[in-house]
Amino acid sequence: MARGKSVDDYVQEGIYGARETLPDERRMYLTSIRERIEFVLLQNQVRESAVYPEIEQALKEHQELKMFLNGNMNYRFLSKYIQLADQKKVPYQVITNKEHNSEYGLVLAHNEAVDKNEITLPKRHADNGAAPSFWDRLFRS
Repeated sequence: MARGKSVDDYVQEGIYGARETLPDERRMYLTSIRERIEFVLLQNQVRESAVYPEIEQALKEHQELKMFLNGNMNYRFLSKYIQLADQKKVPYQVITNKEHNSEYGLVLAHNEAVDKNEITLPKRHADNGAAPSFWDRLFRS
């Protein structure tokens, strides 16, 4: 016999809220889960001056993608990705979590699982015209 929700289930849901699958993973990946992700960018990668070409290419190839942006970041860093999402007609959402600041600044996710092995993009070298740091000069020799 199939069992529906009991009164206790409704009371628990009223007190604690609806149950959520993988809450830690959803906080980390800006409400998405790992198995649905195409690419992620760290916050410092989103702060770079130019859009990552891999993100642009993914949006061109997969119209079903959804973009999640970290709302704890300054809007001036997010605006280039918001404009890109508008150009490609891809839905986006700015996620702000006051209790947890994710290390990721941008998440591109599918609606269904894709299980990609490598979702992180390598960090590019500084392209903002800044002089290389002391450590960069020391170890590049």
